[in-house]
Amino acid sequence: MTDHPLDRASAPLPGLAARAVRTGSSPVRDILALTARPEVISFAGGLPAPELFDAAGIAAAFQHVLEGQPQRALQYSTTEGDPDLRAAVAARTTARGLPTDAGELLVTTGSQQGLSLLATALLEPGDVVLVEDPCYLAALQIFSLAGARVVPVPTDDEGLDPAALDGIAARENPKLLYLVPTFQNPTGRTLSAGRRAAVASVAARRGLWIVEDDPYSELRFEGEPVPWVASFPGAEDRTALLGSFSKVMAPGLRLGWLRAPAALRSACVVAKQASDLHTSTVDQAAAARYLAAADLDAHLARVRGAYRERRDALVGGLGAALPAGSRWNRPAGGMFVWATLPGGYDAGALLPDVVRYDVAYVPGAPFFAGPPDLAAVRLSFVTHSPDEIREGLDRLGTALRGARRAG
Repeated sequence: MTDHPLDRASAPLPGLAARAVRTGSSPVRDILALTARPEVISFAGGLPAPELFDAAGIAAAFQHVLEGQPQRALQYSTTEGDPDLRAAVAARTTARGLPTDAGELLVTTGSQQGLSLLATALLEPGDVVLVEDPCYLAALQIFSLAGARVVPVPTDDEGLDPAALDGIAARENPKLLYLVPTFQNPTGRTLSAGRRAAVASVAARRGLWIVEDDPYSELRFEGEPVPWVASFPGAEDRTALLGSFSKVMAPGLRLGWLRAPAALRSACVVAKQASDLHTSTVDQAAAARYLAAADLDAHLARVRGAYRERRDALVGGLGAALPAGSRWNRPAGGMFVWATLPGGYDAGALLPDVVRYDVAYVPGAPFFAGPPDLAAVRLSFVTHSPDEIREGLDRLGTALRGARRAG
């Protein structure tokens, strides 16, 4: 007598998709979990200062839309986004030097969703994506999930090297170039206008898309703004520009936008329909109301002033905190300082010892698509006050001196 099929042991479940297996968790998110204790002064996360949020203004905006038009604010919406919000973003983008119509924009659930939509719309498994080296971590995750082959482009203290880009593009036949040209994450570097023009020229000559990620440019606190890559000759018809309200309004809103040529934008709309139908209606309506009723530029002036003081506190104290022979930059805006410890230091290996002193940073190695610099460190200056930053640097210096003696 044979066993009944239901009496037999269950067969093993199918395995995870290869793209899920090969794509690791974000080291930054893992470090944030490790340093969640309130006593830790963390330079690890790129978290906007919560005490600088215009909570009253945002609350008033939500109250206005929920009291005045609750049926619309709580209903499904179009995939493309709230018309008032798209019009407001188009007006701000145009005022900043890139003529834009509301119809050229797609509202996204954070600019990171915009990058995911672009990857879905553009990339087949095996397609080549060029990235700055080092590169924004979440972009590396997105491209890995898309099955792309990521090829690093060398950078220096001024950002991406256009000559290297040209040679690599000629050799690799890439589909797109991804870059954060203004106050880059993780390095804080800004690409000059000359290099941006050269990047646009290479893209046009080699036939590749440009994905220009721009969450930080409104956080400039010294120097003159540099035009978007999208505005340079050769880039106009091949650039997808990503923007975000996370750094200028509040990250919890999860609001971003994508500006792209018509065919690519339409493909992203379809991808978004399959992803989440549309971004939160009430959040979009409240953001549109906030932009109409509040003074975002005045709010940003206050934020920039505070961030400038915090940048100065961090940069001013690194000489005493880091070992002799270390190097670091002084960004003109954004959220991050990029430092390199002397030869022989491994920032990742040192981190557990550093965290014991209730201070943290992000090791730079995970940001590299090519061979990593084990001595590199990313430090965020925006989350803590200047006094807290100075205390954190005292702890960091003590930790590094102790670790070096122990080694």
